[in-house]
Amino acid sequence: MPKPPRPRPQTRRKLPKADVEAIFDALGTANPSPKTELNYSNPYTLLVAVVLSAQATDVGVNRATAKLFEQVQTPQQMLDLGLDGLKSHIRTIGLFNSKAANVIRLSEQLIGLHGGQVPRTEKELVALAGVGRKTANVVLNEIFGEATLAVDTHVFRVSHRIGLSSGKTPDAVERDLLAQVPQRWAKDAHHLLILHGRYLCKARAPECWRCPIALWCRFADKASEPPAKAGRPTA
Repeated sequence: MPKPPRPRPQTRRKLPKADVEAIFDALGTANPSPKTELNYSNPYTLLVAVVLSAQATDVGVNRATAKLFEQVQTPQQMLDLGLDGLKSHIRTIGLFNSKAANVIRLSEQLIGLHGGQVPRTEKELVALAGVGRKTANVVLNEIFGEATLAVDTHVFRVSHRIGLSSGKTPDAVERDLLAQVPQRWAKDAHHLLILHGRYLCKARAPECWRCPIALWCRFADKASEPPAKAGRPTA
C-alpha cells in the first residue's frame, strides 16, 4: 500500500500592505530619529566600529574604541598605531585578534585603492578585509543615506515575529523587507527594526505590553503584562 503524501508546510500569508505601512508608521512615531548606537566621528571610524561589532555589543565596542578613536581618525593613523597597538585597545572585544588583523588590512586597502577614503559602493566595500554585506549596508545607510537594510539578529527576529518575513537566511529576510518597506521609511527601516528588537522585542523577554505595533504583530507568545516582581519574604 503506497504511503500517503506528506502534507505541504503551510506558508504564512503576507501581511497586507496597509498593515506594513501602519507598522512602520507606528515605529517611526515611537522613534522619530533612529540612528546607530555605535560611536564614530567620520566614515572611517564608523567602518572600523562596525567591523569590530560583529558578534559583539555596541556598548562593548564603544567602550573599547573610546580611547582608540581619540588617537586614530584615519587609515594612516591606524597603520602608525600598528597591529599590537590596536590589539591593546580592543582586547575586551570577542575575536579581537582576527578583527585587528582585518582593520589593519582594510586600512592598507583604503590607502592603496581609495586614497584613504571609504568607498560608497557595496562592491568596493565588500572587497575590504573583514567587510561583508551587512557591514557594507550599515555604512551605506548611515554615512551615505542609502536605503539599505542590514539584517542582524535583531532584525531577523523582529521580522519573523511581526510577520514581515519567514526567510531562513539574512539574505532572504533582506529581500522580503526591501519588497515591503514603505518608501517613506526606506532610509530609517534598518535602525527602526534594530532598536525595536534591542529594547522592546527582545529575544527572551519581549515587552509586548508596551509595544507600539502589538496590534499588527503575529508573534504568538505575546507577554500581556510585565513579569511580576518577587515580593519580600514574610516573617
